[in-house]
Amino acid sequence: MAPVQRLTRRSEFLKVASGRRKSVAPGLILQALSQTSGPQAEGAVRVGFTASRKVGNAVARNRARRRLRAAAAQVLPAHAAMGHDYVVVARLETLERPFGALLGDLTAGLKRLGVYRA
Repeated sequence: MAPVQRLTRRSEFLKVASGRRKSVAPGLILQALSQTSGPQAEGAVRVGFTASRKVGNAVARNRARRRLRAAAAQVLPAHAAMGHDYVVVARLETLERPFGALLGDLTAGLKRLGVYRA
């Protein structure tokens, strides 16, 4: 299992978004970008979470991010390709979607982007 680090700066989120590789599922949007250079390029998996106002008020956005963090904690250490940055974006359906389906959305997104490892 790989250690999962966090993306914290807005510039890191924008860099992943500029890579234009994303997978849209009913419960979430997954964006991925390979780490080409820099201190992060040694192969760590880095992930960030975001939820816009479309998801709801602050309470709903925080709940959506917590659900996404829990799903990522189960899936990414075992199945995310090393040396990539990921951004997981909450959608309105993230709040009501069953947790098992969120796990399936995240796994399917990794496979669709070609960054899934068994």
